[in-house]
Amino acid sequence: MEVRGTRIWGGRPVEDGEAETILNAVVDAGITFIDTANDYGRSEEYIGRYLSHRRSEFVLATKCGCTVVHRDEHTDDTPHVWTRDNLFRGLHESLERMKTDYVDLMQLHNPSVEQCENGNLVEALQEMQAQGKVRFIGISSTNPHLATYINWGVFDSFQIPYSALEREHESLIQTAADAGSGVIVRGGVARGEPGAGLGHQDRWSAWEKANMDELLTDGETRTGFLLRFTHSHPGMTTNIVGTKNPEHLRENIEAAQRGPLADNVYAEAKRRLDTAA
Repeated sequence: MEVRGTRIWGGRPVEDGEAETILNAVVDAGITFIDTANDYGRSEEYIGRYLSHRRSEFVLATKCGCTVVHRDEHTDDTPHVWTRDNLFRGLHESLERMKTDYVDLMQLHNPSVEQCENGNLVEALQEMQAQGKVRFIGISSTNPHLATYINWGVFDSFQIPYSALEREHESLIQTAADAGSGVIVRGGVARGEPGAGLGHQDRWSAWEKANMDELLTDGETRTGFLLRFTHSHPGMTTNIVGTKNPEHLRENIEAAQRGPLADNVYAEAKRRLDTAA
C-alpha cells in the first residue's frame, strides 16, 4: 500500500530499492498478509517483481472495480467502473502484474449497495472463484452500506476503517465477526502521529482532548498505543499498517508483539475518547 508512488492519491516517493527492501523485510519478519489494489500505483508491480518468488509465504489480497486514468504528467485519477468486464479486467491485470495465477482474497473496492446490485458484482466475484483465480471474496466498505453487506452473508471478509481516533464502525466490526466473516482493519494507527507519520492533526486532536498520553507506558509511542488499541477489538482479524520505512516496520512489530491493551486500559481509553467526543 505504501509502495504505490506519487502519481496516485496519498502516494509517497518510492524508489525500486526501497520497495524491494520493505517488501522483503515484511515477509522476513513473519508477516503473512499483504493487501494492495489494482489502482495503488506501482504496488502490484512491485509485489510481483520482488515477492513472486516467495508467493507461498503470504496471503495476497487485492481489490477490483478500479481504473486508472491519466490526468497530467504528474497525477493519475482512479475512478471506479462497476461492471463485470471491468472487474475481470482488473483481476487479469493484477494477476499479470503480481506474477501469480491466483489471489487469496479479491475485494470489491468500496461500491455502494446500489452499484453492487446493479452490476451483479457478487456474481462476478463468485465466477472468479469458480475459475480458480480467487480463493475468497470480500469487500472494502463503510457506512451506510456496511450493515447491508454483512446481512447478505456472502462475503468472506470485510475491510473496514477503524482506530481509537476513528470509531464509527466499532460495533459493526463485531457484527461482521459474529456473522463469521474475517475483519481486516485499515487505518488502524490513523496513519501515524503527525510529523512521525502521515496522520492529520484534525483527527489526532482527539488524542490530545482525551489526555491519552497519560495511558502510555514508559517508552511507548502514540502510534504504538493506537496499534495495540486496534488489536484489542475482539472482532478484528488482522490490521494492515502501511509503511515504506524499515524502522517504522520494526516499531510496529514490537508494538504488536506486546499484545492487546490490558482490559482496564482499553476500557479507560474508550471512556476518555467517548467523553472527549
